[in-house]
Amino acid sequence: MYNFITRLIDSPADLFSETSWTQKNKTKPRLAGWLIGSTIILSMGHATAQNYTLETIAEGLDTPWSIAELPNGGFLITERTGGLKFVDANGLVNDIAGVPPVFAQRQGGLFDVILHPNYADNSMIYLAYAAGDEDSNRTTIARARLGDNALENLEVIYGVTPTKRGGGHFGGRMAFLSDGTLLLSSGEGYAYREEAQSIENELGKLLRMTESGAAPTDNPYPKESPYVYSYGHRNPQGLVVDPETQAIWLTEHGPKGGDELNFVEKGKNYGWPAITYGVDYSGAIISPYTELPGMEQPVNYWVPSIATSGLALYQSDAIPGLKGRFLVGGLKAKKIVAVDVSGATPIETEPFPDVSGRVRDVRALSDGSIAVLFEAEGRAIRIIPNI
Repeated sequence: MYNFITRLIDSPADLFSETSWTQKNKTKPRLAGWLIGSTIILSMGHATAQNYTLETIAEGLDTPWSIAELPNGGFLITERTGGLKFVDANGLVNDIAGVPPVFAQRQGGLFDVILHPNYADNSMIYLAYAAGDEDSNRTTIARARLGDNALENLEVIYGVTPTKRGGGHFGGRMAFLSDGTLLLSSGEGYAYREEAQSIENELGKLLRMTESGAAPTDNPYPKESPYVYSYGHRNPQGLVVDPETQAIWLTEHGPKGGDELNFVEKGKNYGWPAITYGVDYSGAIISPYTELPGMEQPVNYWVPSIATSGLALYQSDAIPGLKGRFLVGGLKAKKIVAVDVSGATPIETEPFPDVSGRVRDVRALSDGSIAVLFEAEGRAIRIIPNI
């Protein structure tokens, strides 16, 4: 439908875009900032070193991708290469057996891990991963009971359709809504970018399902594509639900420039590749448009890209000035960016200038601390407020 420009070459360069940012004035609830031309001036305010301490959770990890806090004070950490680690409250790291086979080539592998909302009663966890091979693969969800260093009663509950070829753009983030339904971000497969504009497939979408993987009856396209919640996404690798308002927020990789923070609403079109603030890695134009009727604008975008991955909403009072901010991980930028969207235009800050590395995941923890995964460094840390 929107075949504007030649397809991109299948390459891992998506996650290695340049670092900096540009933001567009956007009238949305919860936006704030200063605007000069079309650029928000970056506030350099940050938490001082006296306000927090850095503590290692685990190291020696193999390309860590996702971290989940357990109620007993431990953590689960996925490794893109297919490993699942349990880190107990004392920092002891153990392998979890029974992980399903993953397609761990290029951007494929084991992605997100999250807990069932009633984990304290059922010990159920959910894994998102790439399943298949080079010629036929898909983003998949399995659930299982977490036993003693092993997964029990593993069940594959969902796979994105159609399958695709190649190792690019899987998405792979999950989140539960308060109604018990499960969200999954799906990439458009890189070489299949036009499919993001079709509601008749599940590539380049935010998908919604029941906890058992069935399609809810109240999704926006029950006949055409019963799992699709929103569409026009590229490679979304940050996803968080505001627990108070149930608002859905998503970050996704742009091409060369055009990373986005989106406020996601049911049935809406987020534009890719018909509109974008980025260009091809060669400099070629992907689309001549940054806006079109019927397509949503990002709340915030970055040109050049920071390579957004991992997204958290910080709601604690423990770190002064950070409450209500989104924490965005930057793979290429090698930092955490805080985005305040409480007023008319967004404001960015860099709250932890001494936290540096390829940030794959960032999570706000129950005690007000923040967990961070560094992909290339193979390390997980905790930012602990000095209260």
